[in-house]
Amino acid sequence: MAQRVRASSQHNAENLFMPVQKALRVKPANGKRVVLGDLGNKSTISQAASKVLTSNVCKEKPKPSFAKVKKKCNQLQNTEVKENVIVKQVKEKPLPLQRFPTSMEVMGRLPSENLCQNFSQMLLNIEDLDAGDVHDANLCCEYVKDVYIHLREIEEKGAVKPMYLEGCQITGNMRTILIEWLVQVHSRFQMMQETMYLTVGIIDRFLQAHPVHKSKLQLVGVTAMLIASKYEEIFSPRIADFSYITDHSCTRAQIREMERCILKVLSFNLSFPIVLHFLRRVAKVGDASTQLYTLAKYLSELSLIDYDMVHYPASQVSAAAFALALKVLDFGEWTPTLQHYTGYTEDHLMPVMKHLAKNVLRVNEGMTKHTIIKTKYASPKQMKISTIPHLKSDSLRTLAESSS
Repeated sequence: MAQRVRASSQHNAENLFMPVQKALRVKPANGKRVVLGDLGNKSTISQAASKVLTSNVCKEKPKPSFAKVKKKCNQLQNTEVKENVIVKQVKEKPLPLQRFPTSMEVMGRLPSENLCQNFSQMLLNIEDLDAGDVHDANLCCEYVKDVYIHLREIEEKGAVKPMYLEGCQITGNMRTILIEWLVQVHSRFQMMQETMYLTVGIIDRFLQAHPVHKSKLQLVGVTAMLIASKYEEIFSPRIADFSYITDHSCTRAQIREMERCILKVLSFNLSFPIVLHFLRRVAKVGDASTQLYTLAKYLSELSLIDYDMVHYPASQVSAAAFALALKVLDFGEWTPTLQHYTGYTEDHLMPVMKHLAKNVLRVNEGMTKHTIIKTKYASPKQMKISTIPHLKSDSLRTLAESSS
């Protein structure tokens, strides 16, 4: 009987602690199944299970006291305060003072040309003529100097070669006849002055890169004026108008085809500077009167029909026309201010001035039959500037004769 009670008590103990065994799920070292247990040592199992219950179930973690919780909260608050102080110190830390370069250091970084201009402006006390245009946004006084520097760079890249028609069927005289006829077309359509200058520029640059037969010269001329009018005019004439002005010798289909050809050869680059762009700048610098400015325009437009002057840049032609107009009207000399803003001395302008004086002399003396431009500027609208007696002075004749 005692043996039965002892056996049943051991069996109950195993059933009592069996869930603990299943919860542990610990594999023995010899790889036996946990469910079977260690069959050879029942007392060891019961002792191990009792230890697990005692350590995990019976023993509860002590709750922290109120004093410890309060101490922990104080520590956390102190840490947050320190972090806020550090953040404020980082935010309120002043930026280091920047050292700005001196004027000599800045001038040392500039190219040699800009350096010379800065020194000349300081030594000659050149007045900034654009400072009074601050309130007029249309004049772009902040960028006007950079704009004209950019125009000078463009005209150097797209310059026309001297005597570029050599070896072609088209001659310089044919070019002169074409441009004179285009001057009349320009007046007939009452287009802007820029359109005429741009037309001549397109013709020269196209014929230089793509020579054509002389039978297509008129087609090139009217197409160039069509392109220039699209570029400059608000309402450009229609293709049918240009076909009509040629008495339909140039059809609309031919004009369209030539337009595609010209734009392809020029790579759609029509932004080269013209004489009027620089002449207006020179007139502002020289404080020109209406008569002086109109005479300079007349001299500049005479250069359009002169094949020998195709290689001169527009900036030099405009400066030379203004300098010659000053001499003819006796309005003064070429001042250091004009030299500073144009970039040309009077010696640099003298060859172009001689060419312009020769053109005036040939027109006045009847040495050429190309007098359309003189007739244009003899109208009251142009102040009859081509008929003034100053253009027949001895000084102008001397200057013209020295060019030959």
